[in-house]
Amino acid sequence: MNAAVTPPRAAGFRYYDLLVGGMVAVLLCSNLIGPAKVCIITLPLLGALSFGAGNLFFPISYIFGDVLTEVYGYARARRAIWAGFGGLLFAAFMTWVILVMPPSPGEPFNVALQPALEVVFGGTWRIVAASMVAYWIGDFANSYVMAKMKVWTRGRMLWTRTIGSTVVGQGLDSITFYPIAFAGIWEGETLLKVIAFNWTMKVLVEVLLTPVTYAVIGFLKRREGVDVYDDDTRFTPFSLRDDGEVRESR
Repeated sequence: MNAAVTPPRAAGFRYYDLLVGGMVAVLLCSNLIGPAKVCIITLPLLGALSFGAGNLFFPISYIFGDVLTEVYGYARARRAIWAGFGGLLFAAFMTWVILVMPPSPGEPFNVALQPALEVVFGGTWRIVAASMVAYWIGDFANSYVMAKMKVWTRGRMLWTRTIGSTVVGQGLDSITFYPIAFAGIWEGETLLKVIAFNWTMKVLVEVLLTPVTYAVIGFLKRREGVDVYDDDTRFTPFSLRDDGEVRESR
């Protein structure tokens, strides 16, 4: 039997802070480095397909979200999501400040550096806004579905909720980001193809990394000694409370 215990603070966990840091790092890298390059691959039957390089690594942030929700519960995953949102917001602000600061005319390197920085980091306001909104909606949906499915399945069949939550979260992320960023710029057919392809690719990454997710979650539950079920959790995203029933991992 699982015995209910008093929920410990996040600060009492050994690995929680490291996971939050890893999640924020993936988010920042995917949003700052990834969009700078568009890749193209040729697949049988489908032909040539283009996608942002950041989509190769962005799904890892959802795996972090799955691990945080499964081990520590929705409330603590919620804290991590807000940490990521804050990191993205600060990165956008810092990028804007650096780009608008006048470069020194006495430094010859600035002649090449300033235009390069503007190309790589000077995303339009639509792309920045789309990234922020899509991340917020997608990550909270992912965590919510993950937590609810854990209660419904009584903690069994982990793969159903890691994949199921990603299908919902990444789907909402994709259908939010691309219309906000590119509606009116891309043709409607192109927009739909990009959404479908990127959503499929992100889910596929989750599926392929399922054994890794299982191993990490099993390790953390054993080392942390907890297994959180969100039976009584308030699922509002606008809170930083620690709640949810914490059960000793046996």
